[in-house]
Amino acid sequence: MRFTDDRYAGERQQFDLAIRLISHEARTHIICALTGFSQDRIRKLYTTYFRGPDGKTIRRQRGKSPANVAFFVRNASVQAEASTLVYLFGLFGLLKITDRLDPLPRGDCSDIVFGESLCRAYETYTSLYPRTAISFERSWNLYRAVALRKDAVLADCLRCGNIYVQDALALDRAECPPCRLNRTRGTTTLP
Repeated sequence: MRFTDDRYAGERQQFDLAIRLISHEARTHIICALTGFSQDRIRKLYTTYFRGPDGKTIRRQRGKSPANVAFFVRNASVQAEASTLVYLFGLFGLLKITDRLDPLPRGDCSDIVFGESLCRAYETYTSLYPRTAISFERSWNLYRAVALRKDAVLADCLRCGNIYVQDALALDRAECPPCRLNRTRGTTTLP
């Protein structure tokens, strides 16, 4: 048996995705959901590939995933990063954003393809922001908040027309993060 045979391609994809998710410090339940691997197998992968004698280890996240939407709108810079991440979700096919700014989840792909797209979106986000405020766990929560729970919504800025992420239950001044920052600094933006 050769691992490169086509019959092992599916399992190889699962394995590669699990390793990628562990490197992003995803919680075990997320890795299970996206790869189909058992918790025990994920623990063994972590022990085998990420806990080395040299002291370089990936931190394991414990407990429940963060689910607070207020994190994404707590200040303008985090809100701008969250908005960028939602754009990337759309760009990588995780969401379909309608003309009315309703984000619809992509339901026509396997969990493996979804997980790979989520990793690509997050990796692109981390390449755009050198010091990210949003972890992989929080990006998972953002996706679920926008696409499934509708706790976060997309809104139009009245000043410049940019689209940004907003808490569905919060009062909104209809200002995107850059306009909000410019207003607090005393500068103006062009409409």
